[in-house]
Amino acid sequence: MEFVWNHRNAEHIGEHGVTPWDAEEIVREARPPYPQALGDGKRLVVGKLADGRFVQVIYVPSRSMPGAVYVVHARPLTDPEKRRFRRRKK
Repeated sequence: MEFVWNHRNAEHIGEHGVTPWDAEEIVREARPPYPQALGDGKRLVVGKLADGRFVQVIYVPSRSMPGAVYVVHARPLTDPEKRRFRRRKK
């Protein structure tokens, strides 16, 4: 899967302490029930990074590169979200 990065989306997720590499890892390693459709072409993926952080990523199909995705948002999970994610995996 290809990703489209620019100053805008890389800076936005960086404000949440997530790097483009982190976001790509979460999306590439997605396991059911992810990705989940959010509407308007948006997809949500939640996962755990190799360093142990839990992150959610929202992406859309790229308008500029067919077959690629554009990450619009990524952030670490809150503690309640982490608990729900762990329970869902059991």
